[in-house]
Amino acid sequence: MAIRPPLLQRGDTLGLVTPGSPLDANIINARVQTLRDMGFNIVFGRHVYSYEGIVAAPARQRAEDVMNMFRDPRVKMILPTRGGTGVQTILPYLDYEVIRENPKMISGYSDITVLLNSLYQFSNLITFHSLMLIDFRLDTPAYNFNQFFDATSTLISPRAIQNPPDMPLMSLVRGNVTGPIVGGNMTSLVNTLGTPFEIDTKGKILFLEETHSPTNMIFRYLTQLSMSGKFQDCLGIIMGECTNCLVSYGTTYEDLIHDWLVPLGKPLMVNLATGHGFYKAAIPIGANVNLNTIDNTLTVLEPTVSS
Repeated sequence: MAIRPPLLQRGDTLGLVTPGSPLDANIINARVQTLRDMGFNIVFGRHVYSYEGIVAAPARQRAEDVMNMFRDPRVKMILPTRGGTGVQTILPYLDYEVIRENPKMISGYSDITVLLNSLYQFSNLITFHSLMLIDFRLDTPAYNFNQFFDATSTLISPRAIQNPPDMPLMSLVRGNVTGPIVGGNMTSLVNTLGTPFEIDTKGKILFLEETHSPTNMIFRYLTQLSMSGKFQDCLGIIMGECTNCLVSYGTTYEDLIHDWLVPLGKPLMVNLATGHGFYKAAIPIGANVNLNTIDNTLTVLEPTVSS
């Protein structure tokens, strides 16, 4: 069983880090004020506001900011400001044993996907494919906040992951499987293949989502994931949205799912609200879930935080 981090409560301290691309200081400050208004205290990593082109700071420095938050006894949760590009470059500089000994929750999506899965894979820590600092704004849908706090601030178990009412989950291949859930942004995960941080899908339920990639690029990603055995190893597959993904050669994202994934015969659910979409379900990476594509349900079977 994976390690559950301590639950989050109002009045707790959040540690902000920028592990990938930089974010405008005005946006950071506005989102920090929202968190303070919600009752949280904030501590800042040294390079939260840094800017060095594509990334906020050199990889070692961004990694040290993350490690400092795990070591800081004041910090209950580590919250990346954004994803962007470059998160993968910090992975070799993290101390996964120190992280294992100081379990804390961390949340994010997009390029943060590789950090979430690596912390589960190498530190056995449940992490959260959910909100980042940029999402803490007044116009964020209530659904997103409800999902985030249900996952991070309650001991609810079992917890059904449900889409908003106007966005139904759909199942394309019937089945019923249970196992740890892994995955996230397709681009980020494909970039780990052939590295020491390659995602492990064996005996796990794999979920994927993508943004701003034309379908000919999605075709390449699915090819790479298939040829590296990731679909063959997994128990079942959940496909989230492909937001702002242009159609190439008359082939849609849905066409690719039918062509590539339906023939595998594994339980297959689609249309999960997560990642880059307007609505964002909270997916606990490393937690045991039940994927039932007969009843069309996705259920987290255990508490994802500890009291």
